[in-house]
Amino acid sequence: MISIIITSFNEPETIGKAVESFLQQRIKEKYELIVAAPDISTLNVVRKYKKKNKQVKIFRDPGQGKSLALNLLLQKVKGKIIILTDGDVFVSENSVAALLQPFKNPEVGCAAGQPTSINSRKKMFGYWSHLLCHAAHELRLERAKKYKFLECSGYLWAFRSGVIKSFPKDLAEDTIVPILFWKKNWKIAYSPEAKVYVKFPDKLNDFLKQKRRTAAGHETLSRYVNLKKIPRMKTLANEILGSFIVLLYPKTLKEMFWTLSLFPIRLYVWMNLFYNMKIKKRYYKDSWKQVKTTK
Repeated sequence: MISIIITSFNEPETIGKAVESFLQQRIKEKYELIVAAPDISTLNVVRKYKKKNKQVKIFRDPGQGKSLALNLLLQKVKGKIIILTDGDVFVSENSVAALLQPFKNPEVGCAAGQPTSINSRKKMFGYWSHLLCHAAHELRLERAKKYKFLECSGYLWAFRSGVIKSFPKDLAEDTIVPILFWKKNWKIAYSPEAKVYVKFPDKLNDFLKQKRRTAAGHETLSRYVNLKKIPRMKTLANEILGSFIVLLYPKTLKEMFWTLSLFPIRLYVWMNLFYNMKIKKRYYKDSWKQVKTTK
């Protein structure tokens, strides 16, 4: 039995495509497709699919954030493998099969899919999204080959049920859960064939909000684990060391200029994060917030 959970908030325009992309998969195992959302508009769209597909289920969460919704669902799902994704993305034809493949190895506890940008590469923010997806792909691929720890992407990933009963609600689930598995000596796998298509921000303010939120979610780890004793991918030091990957990516002079323009933006994100956490003592707090241009 496989449990697929789509978490969503106020996404009636995109949830249908997300659900359809899973219903069109060739899934050999029995599965349940659960859509969790706090708003009626999103759930009303899902109800149309529920009438025609017995696998589709609805869970109305309390509206207090994605982490709380998932903690509640962990007690209810029936699958031996849990697949997590969002209501504003959609997956490729063979994503489920590809994501399940690593679990044939009994030592694998989590598996990550590959986020792929659907933004236009011809515009700067679209190019940035393609560049960052490529860099993340290369890093995960390299670490997976060496059986090193790698972080999962919340856009599409999976883990074995029953290992983690719950996790802190003030941390992004794709940040803390793989670490909890790793600490229990499970391996983390990467399935690049399990593609998930994402619309990324195309405005500077939205781009900064997303990156600050992601970085803050990782730095809040210090409240629960000793950061010196766990492997991490998203750190300022790792970004500096991994710069050669992004410098090899551009194909034109314009793209090289856009690439170099991204460096001060990323530095600003980390400086802003340091100021808020170290000076202002403001930590990541999970809640249902949207970046409109990602929809």
